[in-house]
Amino acid sequence: MNATVATSVFGVFMVATVALGLLATRGRRKGNGEGGGLAEWSVGGRSLGTVFIWVLMAGEGYTSFSYLGAAGWGYNYGAPVLYVVAYMSCGYAIGYVVGPMLWAYARRHGLVGITDMVAHRFGRPWLGALVAVLATVFLLPYIQLQITGMGVVVSTISYGAISLNQAYFIAFAVTTGFVVVSGLRGSAWVSVLKDVLVIATLGFLAFYVPMHYFDGYGPFLDRLVTEKSQWLTFPGHGDSGLGQAWFITTSFLNSLTVVIFPTTVAGYLGAKNADVLRRNAMLLPAYNVLLFVPMLLGMAALFVVPGLVGAESNLALFQLVVDSLPAWAVGVIGVAAALSSIVPMAVFMLVIGTMWGRSVLSLVPRWERRQKGAAQVVVVVAGSLALLLTYTAPNTLVRLSLISYEGMAQLLPMVLLGLMWRRLTLLGATSGLVVGVGVVCGFVFTENDPVWGVNAGIVALAANLAVALAVTYAGPRERDDRPDDEVLARDETGAPKAPEAPEQEAESGRAPAGTGY
Repeated sequence: MNATVATSVFGVFMVATVALGLLATRGRRKGNGEGGGLAEWSVGGRSLGTVFIWVLMAGEGYTSFSYLGAAGWGYNYGAPVLYVVAYMSCGYAIGYVVGPMLWAYARRHGLVGITDMVAHRFGRPWLGALVAVLATVFLLPYIQLQITGMGVVVSTISYGAISLNQAYFIAFAVTTGFVVVSGLRGSAWVSVLKDVLVIATLGFLAFYVPMHYFDGYGPFLDRLVTEKSQWLTFPGHGDSGLGQAWFITTSFLNSLTVVIFPTTVAGYLGAKNADVLRRNAMLLPAYNVLLFVPMLLGMAALFVVPGLVGAESNLALFQLVVDSLPAWAVGVIGVAAALSSIVPMAVFMLVIGTMWGRSVLSLVPRWERRQKGAAQVVVVVAGSLALLLTYTAPNTLVRLSLISYEGMAQLLPMVLLGLMWRRLTLLGATSGLVVGVGVVCGFVFTENDPVWGVNAGIVALAANLAVALAVTYAGPRERDDRPDDEVLARDETGAPKAPEAPEQEAESGRAPAGTGY
């Protein structure tokens, strides 16, 4: 009976989710090609306002990790999990400057993704394709992890009636169908529903769990300080190696990386103007308050469901929910957690499809004028690959998941330094990228992360930057006939200057290569 009630609630909300995505595309099916073209599908026609950008970017950052992983890390380690709050808040501050810059650059030249920007900046279409392949490698683990997270949620709220394998397929089918049809605009609309449910359910749990199990926050915190004090200091519980140096370097590296993460850039490029992004950067940190709830409840689970080991710790929060709440409430909380998988997974798949459709498959003449169709095919292929790996090799990408942010960080010199400093050469940027990726993979795959007590990614980024600068200064200077204001156009306030000409949205055309900001 409990399983029927909870899964029925879940099913109704999933149907509503797909319907909301379809509703979001009404009236937008115009322009180049069916469905309004690649720009409408991938960046919402660059027309999203402050509210939609806020919920979209909050939704992309608040994943199933926030329900499962944050609680699991709180359960296993304690204090080190606070790095999530630290890097996201700092990243929003950096995004206040970087977001408008990337938005203006992309709009000025009719670009729809990070791979477009790299190819355009260095005048090499193949470089965009290379970055697309590399970024896909670092994004696929996120898709697999979201499929796994949503599968665990679905199986748990069904009280075991739905097997994990069935739940994984449900996660894949719902998300793939949703993103192919609705694109970025649909994800933004569904993010509104997700945010309402997330705020409501976490607000309820933050009050309910301490009162139900401990008679209030006072007794709960007293027990935590008295019995589990190790969880409240660095490096947390156990021999994790996640000390203060790791916390600082990880927060710093991730706060830089998040602003050029392909999914974040997709959110930037969906804005209708740069002021939307500035307001958004000021509002987004408020959403981070919600992250404290699963972290705290994960530590509360130490007293209620002790003895969870390994991956079982990720179920710490849902064990509290299933054990103490009626089935309909379990279903609603399960929907909030599932949408926290669907929205970011949709954005990840959307970005992969856009990168390949725009930068890789468009190099083939027969696909050049069918970029949106090619991107949608890639979405299905990427989701299918992640689902296949979830079934056949669930642990294969565990190490790759560790280097997702650390690996993506190696694009920082090529993207940010390349846009800000016209002297950086193609040889210097690619040499640094190769060295950075090689170093971070070497550390992680030999299980030396953290290394010397710090995040391995920041060591790799230092090597990356050093090589990029050395090769740039030692090698021949590339000829650049662009005027200064074309490289870095700014208005009277010093902010990136928006273009005066209408944006270029040609479905088939890549922007002219070799021109700068």
